[in-house]
Parts: sequence; C-alpha cells; structure tokens
Amino acid sequence: MKIIRYEDTFGAIRYASQMPDGSARQITGDIFGHWEVAREPAAVKKLLAPVAPVNLLCIGLNYQRHAEEGNAKTPEFPVLFMKATSAVQNPGDPIVLPQHLRSDEVDYECELAVVIGRRGKNVPKERALDYVLGYMCANDVSARDWQIKRGGSQWCRGKTFDTFAPLGPCLVLKDEIPDPARLKIKTILNGQVMQDWRTDDMIFDVPSLISFLSGSTTLLPGTVILTGTPHGVGFARKPPVYLKPGDSVTIEIDKIGALTNPVIEEAT
Repeated sequence: MKIIRYEDTFGAIRYASQMPDGSARQITGDIFGHWEVAREPAAVKKLLAPVAPVNLLCIGLNYQRHAEEGNAKTPEFPVLFMKATSAVQNPGDPIVLPQHLRSDEVDYECELAVVIGRRGKNVPKERALDYVLGYMCANDVSARDWQIKRGGSQWCRGKTFDTFAPLGPCLVLKDEIPDPARLKIKTILNGQVMQDWRTDDMIFDVPSLISFLSGSTTLLPGTVILTGTPHGVGFARKPPVYLKPGDSVTIEIDKIGALTNPVIEEAT
C-alpha cells in the first residue's frame, strides 16, 4: 500500500491510501498505531511530505562506489549525522539555495528513506525490518562549501538548511518492498540522469543500520533514516555540477515513485 499525507480543502492535515488509479481514500486512526482505510475519498488540496519526522538520522559514505569517488576510506561503522526536522520539504515544493549564509555549491543526493514504525532499542539485525513501517524517496541536499570547508569538520551546517530534505512522493509500506537491498535508485537533473545505481551497493544494509542506530538508543515511531547516496553526485564530477535557480531535480526509486522539486534562490 502507498500512503500519502496531505492538506485537505479545510486546511486539515490527513493521511490517505493512494489507489492504483491515482485516486485516494481517507485513512482514519494513527499510521503508527491502529488505522484503517475509509470509504470516503480524500480531498487533496496539497501533497505534503509523507511523514513529519520526529528525528531525521542520516548516513554518510554508505555506498562503496560513492566512497571511492570521494577518495574516502570505507568506514568501519556507519557514519551518522543529523538533519533538523525543519529541513523537510514537500514533493513539488522548491529547494531553496541559501543566500543569507550563502552557498554556491549545493548538491543533490538520491537516497532511500526508511520510516520506523514502532519504538525500538538494541534491535538485533535479524529482527530489524520488523520495526520498519515503510520507505520513501529522499534528496539529501548538501551545501558542500558549508559541509566541507566551513563546517568545522561537522556536516550538519551544510546538510540542514531549510528545504534540504525533500521526502516523498508517498510512503510505501514494507510489505511491498520485502528486500530494500534490491532497488534501483537514480537522480535526474533537468532531464539528465546523474545517478543511476542499486541499493545492493550499500556498505551497511538497512537491517544493519537499524541495529546500529538503535544501539543503546531508542528509535521512536516516526524516525526517518536516510541511508546514503550512490556515486554520481555533483561535487565529484569534472567539472562539478551544482544546483542553480531554475533547475528541476527528481529522485526515482523502484516501487516507490518519483520525487520532484524545482530549485530557487532564497529571497534576500
């Protein structure tokens, strides 16, 4: 099943089940608890990010070819950083290039996003997928100048500007994706394919990440995990390719769909 989150014609925020014909039916209840699909159609005024994360945990250098293109060593443990939940952006809404803290090196990163469905701590790898509610497309937008040159060795500043975490277009429940290591993933920039790879190139697979992130740490329902990006990012190209006003960037993942966002410049 595919679930969308939306604003209805009265301004209320709701969830709905997306039907194969493109229509949607209202969901009643709590998608992180008990819920059911109602008969009433969903009056979708605006499509929103499929979930409002309680935490946004991100993994760097998690594809072998991506580590190689950046001349980075294969990490011994998952490389964790975090984005502010205020960085989340809706499908179709713009990625805003920072001007107040100016960046001229804003990059795209296609990623598989994992949504945790129930509370877990010290989760064994063999049971990790039991804690997953579903999957989304994500774009880990990154200001490379703030990430690498000006961030004081920390990535968060360059990764967590407003709009730097587009999520969508829907949440696909885990029963439709029994093996998240068997998905094609790509980035399309202005119609040109920039990244086109497979999730089986992850250094740490989804169960390993959930087990690691839950170690001595509680994962709450609504936690979103961004699982890393494959090779082909803009900063590693020769010459580099960075986002600019007027661009359109699309993240596509098998069985999930396409997440598209235009690019604009922050008003000054």
